Amino acid sequence: MTNLYVFDAYGTLFDVHSAVSRHADEVGAQAARLSDLWRSKQLEYTWVRSLAGRYADFQELTEESLDYAIDRCGGLNAITRAKLLAAYAELSPFPEVRGVLKGLRYRGAKTAILSNGTPAMLDRAIKSAGLDGLFDAVISVDPLKIYKTAPAAYELVRLHFGATPDQVTFLSSNRWDIAGASAFGFTCVWVNRAGLPDEYAELAPKAVVKSLDVLLA
Repeated sequence: MTNLYVFDAYGTLFDVHSAVSRHADEVGAQAARLSDLWRSKQLEYTWVRSLAGRYADFQELTEESLDYAIDRCGGLNAITRAKLLAAYAELSPFPEVRGVLKGLRYRGAKTAILSNGTPAMLDRAIKSAGLDGLFDAVISVDPLKIYKTAPAAYELVRLHFGATPDQVTFLSSNRWDIAGASAFGFTCVWVNRAGLPDEYAELAPKAVVKSLDVLLA
């Protein structure tokens, strides 16, 4: 491993399904389906906008994808919709995240985020999760107006730290993100919390783990 650890945010540090789970009683029987649709459409919208050259920021796409999921699941009232968006702004971190970040920094490692999220979204998520002060950099793709897996997104890390790609350990729960970062040359660790099957065989991670705890092993 290197001494520079760069984390994806949504799904890796923050549980993207915690927003719906907090309000599952209000959402009803289709809560899990709505959460899955919300996430899958949110990602789809980033790829379509990037390929089409029609950027819309991650906050806008988060709202658009929620509205799609709501329509597919039979509708929700405006109050519950607002609660879901507020909850998404303050997602729960995975249980080990704070301890791992503190441990890495105690050992002298540098830590950073590279995310599709806007700077405002990331700032609020980090503060609400109690993770402020635990990153050397929080890097958003927003200034580029293009999303991961565009090589230019990963280039932001290299430019910020003056590091070669092989000096970066990149961690993500999203296999597509690992594929993009591997193509760029990062040393990649796939945080496969859900035990999903592998894909993108030609763009393999260096390691596959169930949680971030292994970074301190």
